[in-house]
Amino acid sequence: MTKIAGKRIVVTGGAGFLGSFVVEKLRARGAGEIMVPRSREYDLVDAEAVRRLYRDAHPDLVIHLAARVGGIGANRANPGKFFYDNLMMGALLIEEGRKVGLPKLVAAGTICAYPKFASVPFREDDLWNGYPEETNAPYGLAKKMLLVQSEAYRQQYGFNSVVVFPVNLYGPRDNFDLQTSHVIPAMIHKIDAAQRRGLEEVTLWGDGSPTREFLYVEDAAEGILAACERYDGSLPINLGNGVELHIRDLAETIAKVIGWRGRFVYDTSKPNGQPRRALDVTRARELLGWTARTSFEDGLKKTIHWWKENRTS
Repeated sequence: MTKIAGKRIVVTGGAGFLGSFVVEKLRARGAGEIMVPRSREYDLVDAEAVRRLYRDAHPDLVIHLAARVGGIGANRANPGKFFYDNLMMGALLIEEGRKVGLPKLVAAGTICAYPKFASVPFREDDLWNGYPEETNAPYGLAKKMLLVQSEAYRQQYGFNSVVVFPVNLYGPRDNFDLQTSHVIPAMIHKIDAAQRRGLEEVTLWGDGSPTREFLYVEDAAEGILAACERYDGSLPINLGNGVELHIRDLAETIAKVIGWRGRFVYDTSKPNGQPRRALDVTRARELLGWTARTSFEDGLKKTIHWWKENRTS
C-alpha cells in the first residue's frame, strides 16, 4: 500500500483533461506537494529536462499522464511525432526515475495499444496478439512500450512502476476542438452547433458501425489513484466500465440529451478506426479494488452541461 498523504508527487499532464481531476483527488487525499511540470519549463522529450525535473521536485511518486494525443485525423497527420514524443516521454521518465531511486511511477497507457482485431472484451493478456489499428498504431505502440519498460526495469532493477490502460475517456474539461478532439466531445460540439444554428443534418466520420466503450473521467482518476495506492506490480490493468456502444447509438443518445431532432449522414470515405472496443475489467476489480461508478447517461449529461457553460463559439 502506498499512502498519498504527505507525499511529494509529480503529475505529468496534470494541467490536462484527466490530469486536472487526478490533481484534485490527490489534494483531497492530503498529498504533501504536487508538482505539475509544464512543457515550456520541462520538455519531457529532452533527457536533461527530465533530470532537472527530478532534481527540482524530489518526488516520492510520479504519475505520468502527459501524452501527444488526438483523434483519427490528428493521428494520421502526425504519426512520427505521436510515436517519438510518447515513446521518449515514458522512456526518459522511467530511466531517470530509476537513476534517482524514485519509489514508484504510475503511467497511463492507451486502449489504442490493443490489436486491431483483439477478441472482445479485450483482456490484458491479448495485448500482444496482433498489430494495432493502423490509424493510431504509432501512438498505441509507443505507449505500449511503457509496459515493456516497466516489466524489464522491475526484473533488472527492482524499479516499481505500474501501467494502466484506460478506455476512451469523456467528461467535463475535455478537448472539444473539432480538429483534434475524440469522438464524444466532437459529436457534442457538432450536434450542439447544429441545434443552435437550426441545421437538420450532421455529418459524422465512418459508417457508424464501430463500437466503443467510454469511461467517465472522474472514474478514471479514481482508477489511477487506486493503482498508486493499492498495487505494486507490472501486470497491465484495464480501466473501463464494461459497456460497449455502437457509434450510431452514441450519436443518437447525444442528440437526445441535447434535444436535437435532425438526421445523421455518415461519410464512409473517412476511416472507422478500430472495429470494436470493449474491455474486460476483472483485473482492475481484483487487483485495485476499483470499479467505475458513473453511468454513461449521467456522465454524458454532466459533460454536455459543462460544454454549454464553457463553449466560446
